[in-house]
Amino acid sequence: MFFVDTIELEGLGNRSYLAGGGLTAVAVDPPRDIDRVLGAAARRGVRISHVAETHVHNDYVSGGLELARITGAAYLVPAGARVSFARIAVSDGDAVGIDAGITLRAMATPGHTPHHTSYVLHDGDRPVAAFTGGSLLIGTVGRPDLVEPRLTERLARAQHASAHRLAAELPDATAVLPTHGFGSFCSSAQTGAGATTIGREKAGNPALGVDVDAFVADLLAGLDDRPAYYTHMGPANTAGPAPVDLTPPAVAGAEEIAARLAAGEWVVDLRNRVAFAEGHVAGSFNFEAGGKLATHLAWMVPWGKPVTLLAESAEQLAGAQRELVRVGIDRPAAAATGGPGRWIRDGEAAASFPRSTFAGLAGRDGGRDRGRVVILDVRRDSERAGGWIEGSVHIPVHELHGRLGEVPGGTVWVHCAGGMRAAIAASLLDAAGRDVVAVDDGFDAARAAGLPLASG
Repeated sequence: MFFVDTIELEGLGNRSYLAGGGLTAVAVDPPRDIDRVLGAAARRGVRISHVAETHVHNDYVSGGLELARITGAAYLVPAGARVSFARIAVSDGDAVGIDAGITLRAMATPGHTPHHTSYVLHDGDRPVAAFTGGSLLIGTVGRPDLVEPRLTERLARAQHASAHRLAAELPDATAVLPTHGFGSFCSSAQTGAGATTIGREKAGNPALGVDVDAFVADLLAGLDDRPAYYTHMGPANTAGPAPVDLTPPAVAGAEEIAARLAAGEWVVDLRNRVAFAEGHVAGSFNFEAGGKLATHLAWMVPWGKPVTLLAESAEQLAGAQRELVRVGIDRPAAAATGGPGRWIRDGEAAASFPRSTFAGLAGRDGGRDRGRVVILDVRRDSERAGGWIEGSVHIPVHELHGRLGEVPGGTVWVHCAGGMRAAIAASLLDAAGRDVVAVDDGFDAARAAGLPLASG
């Protein structure tokens, strides 16, 4: 009897898997914090005999090499992946035994990367699950533009062929278990679906319902921004990632926090945006621990810049460390827990800024602003294309740190689609000495508030 356990990586929008039988199992696309996989294996009472990568990942640092080293597992990596460490090179059609009657068969599915490989789990002669990585996802496919711009169209065509190959060669009941597609920017489109099969994808996945030319045109036209830190993930995975260290970082007091800010380092407050707006260390930035921390912070921080983390609790700090190692931010320079009362030097006051809604923006909260008002939209280009507030300035949040000088003078009312990214942007503006109001509201409320909207 086989099993498949899913290991969710909510912050990154990815999934890893542990699959096998009564004694042994394979880990597919494991995260860098491999204790989660080891814990899953311990709960099942199985030994990890194999670790399989569907591709060299561009969005997170893999734990595959370290997991294979610790467990003694065979490390399966697609033959076309140019890596700098020993592994078992896997080609199309290769099969390995996982447990009694359970095998794993490699299936070449290029498109997300040139070497991308899916793995089909067989229970006896029956294909029961396909680990599709960044190939066929739930209702979409993985994006083909993360390797090299000149390869994008060719990989898009390969992605179409790979999706059709999976649909043609596997039974409709086969579970489709992708790595990406749950909020990951490796997905060409976002979906909230939790489970699917080959049959469901044949019925509803656009990649399987149009010809290759239409598919490529639609896919390339819909590609969104990609996080800047992706540039560093592929090389890290190719070289072979180092083991992680999740021990607590050095504790920083108020004087050290001030000194690190003065040195130009990033001090990141992990508390929720309401608490941050009410009072924080002047110059610190707000990246909520529960708000896709790894994606947004790694996207925006200058790569290699020291980061000090401020957290409400040791648990919040530990969770943030775990998320950040997955994207190569290995060790915070320092950290502190508690609140602004512990983080600010004696005699200095906490900084703060107001929050409001789109209704408040429409009414300017009873005349709060006496001078010029600037409306700053920090959504991505693809989001703004669906409509925007007339006269608003548009700078995506991931570009704002380098473009603060482009924000016109006046009180800045900053918004996104729901409030979390507006809070990040407001903290950047506040640290730069700007008067700012964070609009903590869903964008749908802008129309109800009577704000003039434009589209194009």
